[in-house]
Amino acid sequence: MRRRSVLAVTALLLVVGPALRAGPDGPATYISSLTWTSDDPLMGGMSAIEVAADGIGFTALSDRGAITAGRLVRDEAGVLSGIEAAPLIKLQGKGRALLAKERADSEGLAIADDGRIFVSFEGTARVLQYDRIDGPATNLPRPDAFKSMPRNASLEALAVAGDGTLYTLAEQSGDGIGPLPVWRYWDGVWEQPFSLSREGTFLPVAADFGPDGMLYLLERDFHGIGGFATRVRRFVIAADGSASPGEVLLETPTGTHDNLEGLAVWQDGAGGIRLTMISDDNFRFFQRTEIVEYRVDR
Repeated sequence: MRRRSVLAVTALLLVVGPALRAGPDGPATYISSLTWTSDDPLMGGMSAIEVAADGIGFTALSDRGAITAGRLVRDEAGVLSGIEAAPLIKLQGKGRALLAKERADSEGLAIADDGRIFVSFEGTARVLQYDRIDGPATNLPRPDAFKSMPRNASLEALAVAGDGTLYTLAEQSGDGIGPLPVWRYWDGVWEQPFSLSREGTFLPVAADFGPDGMLYLLERDFHGIGGFATRVRRFVIAADGSASPGEVLLETPTGTHDNLEGLAVWQDGAGGIRLTMISDDNFRFFQRTEIVEYRVDR
C-alpha cells in the first residue's frame, strides 16, 4: 500500500452492551464494543475485516468496492479503545480502472500468509485477487455455479487456509433448508467438496481460519424491527475434505449488536481465541459501524 496520511477517526465505547442485556449462549466471553465514526465520504457498509496476528493491524472492506487499513487501539488489558485508519480507497478491476458500480458489491475478504488479498462479490458472484489493495486485480476462474447464485445473497463468506486454499460459501443456497455448500479453490480449480450443517434460520455472512486451523463461521438472523441475532460456529476441516459438525461458540439475543457481517479470528497474548467482528450500517443513519470482540478460552 502506498503511504498515506492516516485519518484519525473517533471511537465511542458503547455504554449499553451485552453485559446489560440477556447474555449470549456459548463459551465465548464478551470483551468490548465500539462504534467507528468517520467523516470519510466512502465510510459505511463495512462487510469484512481481517486482523493481524498482533491484534493491532487491520484491513476492512466496504460493500461498495472500497477498502482501508489501519490500527486497532487497545488499552493495557487488550480492550478496544479506538481506531486509526487510512482513508478508504476504491478497488480496481483487472486493469487500472476502478470497479464499475454494478460490479463493486464486495462482501468477503481474506488475506493469505504471503500477503495476497482476496475479495468475494455479490451481484456478479466472483473472487478477485490483489497483490496490494491499491493495485489491479487478477480474476480467478468463475465456475458456472457462481453465475446462478442470487445476486444479493451470494459470496458473502471468504476464508483462506494456511496452505493458501480459498473457501467460500453463499449467504443463500438451495432451498434454504439443506446443508450449506462450501466451495474450495486450489491450483486454479474451484470444486464443491463438502457442506456445512445448517442450523435454524441463521445465514452465513463471514468466515475465517483461526490460528488453531479450524474454520470459523459468522452467521446472522434478521428479526425485523427487533434487529439482528449473531452466531459463530467453528468446524474442523479434515484431511479428506470433510467438515465436523459445527460447535456453537456464540449466539446472541436479537438486538445485542448491529448487523455483524465481518469476522477475524486471532490469538491474544494470553492464548485465547479472539473473535473480532464488524457491522454493516447499510449507510443508514439509524445503524452504526460497530466493532465487537469476544474471547474463547478453549
